[in-house]
Amino acid sequence: MDISRQFVRQKNPCADGFRWFMRHFQEGSDYQPLLDALVAAGRISDACWLMDQFGPTKAVLEVDALEADAVVFAGSLLVRGPIDVDTVLRIGGGLRAESGIRVGRSLQVGEDLWAAGNVRSLGCLQVEGDVRADWNLLVEERLDCGGDLRVGWDVEVGTDCTIGGQTTVGGDVAVGAALKCQSNLRVRGALKVGGSVWSAQGIEVNQGIDVSEHLEASWGIVSGKSIVAGGAIKAGESLAAEEIIQAGEGYGIYAGLSVPVAVWEASAWVRARELPKRLFSGHWHAPVTS
Repeated sequence: MDISRQFVRQKNPCADGFRWFMRHFQEGSDYQPLLDALVAAGRISDACWLMDQFGPTKAVLEVDALEADAVVFAGSLLVRGPIDVDTVLRIGGGLRAESGIRVGRSLQVGEDLWAAGNVRSLGCLQVEGDVRADWNLLVEERLDCGGDLRVGWDVEVGTDCTIGGQTTVGGDVAVGAALKCQSNLRVRGALKVGGSVWSAQGIEVNQGIDVSEHLEASWGIVSGKSIVAGGAIKAGESLAAEEIIQAGEGYGIYAGLSVPVAVWEASAWVRARELPKRLFSGHWHAPVTS
């Protein structure tokens, strides 16, 4: 892609960035060499702005390992070894790492992200497609995943976490603020969230669920231990915990919000070790005693 000064000017660049472009590329430049030059000059935000304007390419780059201060690549990237980037790693296409990924500030991927090891971003992580990490996923700030999220071990997110598809995690999930999932949320370990949790389908957690604010699922909620929330607990269908179900002081517990009252016994049952306080809807199943 040939980028001329007229082409750049039409995108309304900042004055300082356009002056830099005119000093170094008065006759224009190909797309990726221009991105590389901007990054080499320390103008990483300008390189990201340029990618926002012109989008991804179909180019594919394969390397044995990647270690850099910053990388902005418009195509897809395959790395056979580890990735270690001090500040920004932005990929227009997909990113595949056959080892781990560490990024010091921001990791942004335009398609799918897959890593055979850990994925760690000391800032934000934004992926338009699916995210797969065979080991841990550690994000110190916000996580935005446009597709499915699949993690072999633990997930830790410092602030908000938004997932556009299915979520499957082999270990624990800890989120500092709100967690939103547009499909099913399945966690083999424990789920601990510092804000509210919302799932467009169901929530299934093998260990306990501990939510600081509200907990809501359009389908059912199941926990292998307790379900504890600082706010209301709402399930479109059934609600079950091996131990207790407890809402915040002054808040209620609701099951069967998405099914008729006539079928609550079959589709909106509530099960726990003891009757939850302020259970306002659903069919209570008393535990069987020997």
